[in-house]
Amino acid sequence: MKTDALIAMLAQGEAAVAPHAVERRLAATVGAGLALALVAVLAGLGARADIASAVHLPMFWWKLVVPLAVLALAFAAARRLASPGRSAGPALALAGVLLALLWAAAGVDLAAAPAASRQALILGHSALACVALIALLSLPILAALFVALRALAPTRLGAAGAAAGALAGGIAAAAYALHCDEMALPFLAAWYVLGMAVPAALGAMLAPRFLRWA
Repeated sequence: MKTDALIAMLAQGEAAVAPHAVERRLAATVGAGLALALVAVLAGLGARADIASAVHLPMFWWKLVVPLAVLALAFAAARRLASPGRSAGPALALAGVLLALLWAAAGVDLAAAPAASRQALILGHSALACVALIALLSLPILAALFVALRALAPTRLGAAGAAAGALAGGIAAAAYALHCDEMALPFLAAWYVLGMAVPAALGAMLAPRFLRWA
């Protein structure tokens, strides 16, 4: 958004903004991003071979619940940060609680496991691929979210970029979970979280340049 356009919008007051315009723009971008990520995963990588039986296991659903929770919290934060002068609200604190609970549960799993198997629970057989693929899948979604945010009026650019990156990462991780056959909670707590953190950090770094008003 141009600086002059923002000043004109603020001068006109809130009535000039269509109700739920921010939510609709972001939701449309999220929907398109999720569809793109699903196509990329299912057509490019393929669903896990045992998905018909895996859906009966709790861990299969935890691998979806965690990134979808990140998606929901990041969406709430991005929605607020897309408006001038607003903070992320309670989403950041809730995300911290989510991560603390996830890491605590993973720690319990590790403590209960035999010492010889703990490394395998953390690393699995695809740790680096997990991080790389989630991060790569998130990139076009992050770019689309930046386009959406540029049409709005964020003023806390680093925070808005981080929220957009976390949102892109949540979408990418949820889609990637349909391909990934890792079934250990410590793996999820380490590598899925890192995979989502990469676009969040990238978004925070790039936002001051690409979301800055001209």
